[in-house]
Amino acid sequence: MKELRLLAFNLTRRCNLACPHCYLDADALHEHDPDELDTRAVLQILDQIAALGDSTMVVLTGGEPLVRPDLETICRHGAGRGLVMVVGTNGIMLTSRRVNALKAAGVTGVGISLDSLDPERHDRFRGLPGAWHRTMAAIRHCRDSGLDFQLHFTVTPDNAGELADFARFGAHNGARALNVFFVICTGRGTTGSILDHAQQEQVLAQLVELQRQYPEYIIRPRCAPQFKRIALSQAAPSATNLISGRDGDGCMAGSHYCRITSHGELTACPYIPEVLGSVRDGGLAALWQQSPPLLQLRQGSVSGKCSTCEYRRLCGGCRAGALAQGNGLMGEDPACAYQPSGKSPIAPLPENDGTQVCWTAAAEQRLARIPAPLRKMIRRRVEVYVLEQGHVEVTPDHLRTLAARRFGPAGPPRGIQ
Repeated sequence: MKELRLLAFNLTRRCNLACPHCYLDADALHEHDPDELDTRAVLQILDQIAALGDSTMVVLTGGEPLVRPDLETICRHGAGRGLVMVVGTNGIMLTSRRVNALKAAGVTGVGISLDSLDPERHDRFRGLPGAWHRTMAAIRHCRDSGLDFQLHFTVTPDNAGELADFARFGAHNGARALNVFFVICTGRGTTGSILDHAQQEQVLAQLVELQRQYPEYIIRPRCAPQFKRIALSQAAPSATNLISGRDGDGCMAGSHYCRITSHGELTACPYIPEVLGSVRDGGLAALWQQSPPLLQLRQGSVSGKCSTCEYRRLCGGCRAGALAQGNGLMGEDPACAYQPSGKSPIAPLPENDGTQVCWTAAAEQRLARIPAPLRKMIRRRVEVYVLEQGHVEVTPDHLRTLAARRFGPAGPPRGIQ
């Protein structure tokens, strides 16, 4: 069965903000949705996810998930079933009391949306005066309570110039990761929010450089799998960029990732609106294994210039972006400016079959302490590093070295993805 590593769960369409880029076109806070999943239905769906195995990270999002008073109950149930529970929020309602309650309920981390270090710009983007100050307070509450957090930054032509300052802010304030989201034209997302080709290439190149400057935390793009091409074109590229993008930093839609809506419907990703079926009364496993669009995303061939691009096995383009711009689910990604060279496709690094590098028992024991959804990705990156060093055996020292390089003295996060 195809491994489901990451699942976005829209618990509600209700939101306390009105962001112009919202892919969900979320409803006002006071609007009641009679079809929204109740607590019991959500818990039953979590049971279905857990039945697929212990390798899934569940990101609870919305709308704004903190508007649900049963959020802690949901998190506690999922954590009790062995799932890694993460909450994505705009931070407005993330008080000190709520942070402590989420932590006690087994939440491993939160993703907090912050789109500018300028209060007025952030408030204008989020549609609420005072939003910036409350979000900044949420960051302090997480840091003070020891709850891991990452920052979510939606890059637009208006705030792209802040990236360097934003990376510095995240590093100095204890963020575990900076996720830079590229707008997809769905929901309230409009062409006015999207970078042009030159701007997108510049931002992606800057992200590669910022990751070099701040190796102690993760800086990565979301919904821009051509990052692989940019990274490989840099001087002395890391061999980790030859790992297939479907293994964590490319388009995972339908391959290792899907979304469940607040009505209990399954889609390939949050930005692909096609409903594959309902999971209210069971059936998640069957849909995940057999749904034709998911099989097409896993096994089908891309078209247009993506089909002739030498990076297609590492990148493959954003499937949601292709669909949103009318190119079809497997069409070419219109956000990519690159013209294929006609060279043969670059092959991803093959899976280790035990002949390239082996693991000591002590290293395997250390890896087992990492949450299941992250183990395969981390295993691949460790093996690539070990081979680059000219070694053939993974030891705990290799893991400690990589953890120190990536996360600094704070150590690795507790499962946040």
